[in-house]
Amino acid sequence: MTLRLHDSASRTLRDLTPVRGGEVSLYVCGPTTQGGPHLGHLRTLLAFDVLARWIERSGLRLTYVRNVTDIDDKILAKAAENHAEWWAWSLRFEREFHDVMDALGARRPDYEPRATGHVPEMIAFMQRLIDRGHAYADGRGNVYFAVQSLPEYGSFTRQSLEDMQDAGEEPEPGKRDPRDFALWKAAKPTEPASAAWDTPFGRGRPGWHLECSAMSHKYLGETFDIHAGGLDLRFPHHENEQAQSHAAGYGFAQLWMHSGVLTVNGLKMGKSLDNFVTAQQALADHPAPVVRLALVGAHYRAVVEYNEESVHEAATVWERFVGTARRAAEVLGGQGAAAPDADLRAVTLPQAFSEALDDDLGVPQALAQVHRTQGELNSALAAGASPEQVEPLLAALRAMLDVLGLDPLGPQWGGGSAGDASEHAALDALVRSQLQARAAARAAKDWALADRIRDDLAAAGIRVEDSRDGARWSLAPQARA
Repeated sequence: MTLRLHDSASRTLRDLTPVRGGEVSLYVCGPTTQGGPHLGHLRTLLAFDVLARWIERSGLRLTYVRNVTDIDDKILAKAAENHAEWWAWSLRFEREFHDVMDALGARRPDYEPRATGHVPEMIAFMQRLIDRGHAYADGRGNVYFAVQSLPEYGSFTRQSLEDMQDAGEEPEPGKRDPRDFALWKAAKPTEPASAAWDTPFGRGRPGWHLECSAMSHKYLGETFDIHAGGLDLRFPHHENEQAQSHAAGYGFAQLWMHSGVLTVNGLKMGKSLDNFVTAQQALADHPAPVVRLALVGAHYRAVVEYNEESVHEAATVWERFVGTARRAAEVLGGQGAAAPDADLRAVTLPQAFSEALDDDLGVPQALAQVHRTQGELNSALAAGASPEQVEPLLAALRAMLDVLGLDPLGPQWGGGSAGDASEHAALDALVRSQLQARAAARAAKDWALADRIRDDLAAAGIRVEDSRDGARWSLAPQARA
């Protein structure tokens, strides 16, 4: 089945037909580094991390570009407020962003260009637009895109020019039309001298929209396959990106994807609403795979509701994945499909799973197949199935979860480091000694002692499950706050 994706520009479901056969080019709008990442950033970038994983799992070669806006008005303002150099302030949060995305198991892009590293490309882009009659320099160091020069301007978000202008609005000094947008901003005497570059049009710094057009052109060419970002970027950012790229004579993105918004406790996240959750706060409160599952479990175009109940549900599901995979790994002795470095790409995925993801990245339907396979594996384990019967089910379960970035036995979460393994072994030894004492109490019909041991383990966050093969333990999901 061909991968079909919802194109935000045409608002239709379209087959992904790569510009270059067997290869897919993907550009995702990355962070603006005026501060640390928050849940809204994670919701968008993890959704497209799943897209990147699925493209590669489908056998296509992926070139993934995600930019870093490392200079803009907000970065300069925040750095000044905190008496920091703007570039040091930006780098601090770029590193924090990387740390968070790594902690959540996100695939790193193939190229991650910074705006400040591509000024020559932007100068060339602006000159091309000026030469083609679509941009102009105001003589003060600013360069503007002339929206009236492009008849299609506004088509991306289906707006007319008349809808974009308030009655009687006067253009800013240097602008020919109040709706024209800045490609290049003149240096200001109140800003650091280091935050400006010399150009033929005057000394200044990049406009926000220009950087993405210049960098996607450099790394992906005149025409590329997919441009993705958050829904809030459709206007003006993506409208303006497309306009300046088309005006330059480039095909630009063939297909657009936008992720849905994230709400916290039923409301769009905002500092004024006291429901603003930073990435660091989320990861301090909950395990990284739980946060990831809570954010990627819904359809990428749907609204994601993040609250204690949804996170608790994700924690419960994650612990069940872990418990099932570990029990199967015990049967296989940690070998074959149970090995942390097992070749999961060689595993044939269940048809229902592949069909779900090929249908506009239908993660909820794909997860339904994950749960069905998990149920089959649990039944096989309960029936005392042989290793030969357990292995293909575990392989399928891991391979599907790996596409979602949630393989419970892989190096990111389950294989872990030597430290993680030794900590688990130490905890396992302590808990097993308590389970042996509980088993002895039950054999002696000392039910009060057996119950006390179970309750003490539960209070410590250890869940005990009795089976015909004896008691098993697992870490219980975090309780609701």
